[in-house]
Amino acid sequence: MGMRFSPLKAFFSTPDQVLAADPDRIDETLLRHLKTYEGGGTVHQPVGGFHRDYYIRVMEGNANGLGSLPTQPEYAERQPQVSRRMREAWNSVVLKGYLMQNPEQPNPDWFVFTSAGEELLKRVKQGAIPSDTVTRMLPREVLHSKISDKSWPAFMRGEFDTAAFHAMKAVEVSVRDAGGFGNDLVGVALMRKAFAPDKGPLTDMNAEGGERQARMDLFAGAIGSYKNPHSHRDVDINDPLEAVEIILLANHLLRIVDALAKAKGAGA
Repeated sequence: MGMRFSPLKAFFSTPDQVLAADPDRIDETLLRHLKTYEGGGTVHQPVGGFHRDYYIRVMEGNANGLGSLPTQPEYAERQPQVSRRMREAWNSVVLKGYLMQNPEQPNPDWFVFTSAGEELLKRVKQGAIPSDTVTRMLPREVLHSKISDKSWPAFMRGEFDTAAFHAMKAVEVSVRDAGGFGNDLVGVALMRKAFAPDKGPLTDMNAEGGERQARMDLFAGAIGSYKNPHSHRDVDINDPLEAVEIILLANHLLRIVDALAKAKGAGA
């Protein structure tokens, strides 16, 4: 019987996603990844068993002599960091009781799922635990640096409300800095003053009057809807897609501010 095998990249497409993910998410992903090995029935991976070092060897591209398995590291020069994280995850799932040493194997490096591990996988499959596909919904490379530094790691940890809040807060801070305002001016009031159609420091006076009004309303509406509520009360965002939409809106607003600040500096 040929071995079923899914690369770790099927779960985390980049090393940054592995390294930023919440430890619980990494643990769940390790178990799901190991499940793709199950049932291989080869000399290297007997039915129902997993060899710890063999698993790492495959990821690191050191599977020479083990049939048609990969012979290149999955994450190139970042592989050592990823391998360390996955070794930590292995220790974690053993301590949590999701894997145990295989009683049918004399070598202590062979493991099998426990009933608790099988139950966790069942819950993941049923959607009771967020799928790791959410980590591919927000590519870091498309994000403004002020979002990728705080919002993206929070999103990778499944903290969707925190990620959205940090993104909109980054917009507020950027507008304040670009407009030369003090810290006493915040939220919607800050946006309306910065983009006031007649004399706002960030207003594009070459734009038509209606567009200038719309730009002010856009920023004020975004901050009022998605940043201010988080500042005053707990706001739960359970849908990762909703968080992605808010973060990408903030991303767009930050790029507008950057362009306006650049134009303002060039005209000074």
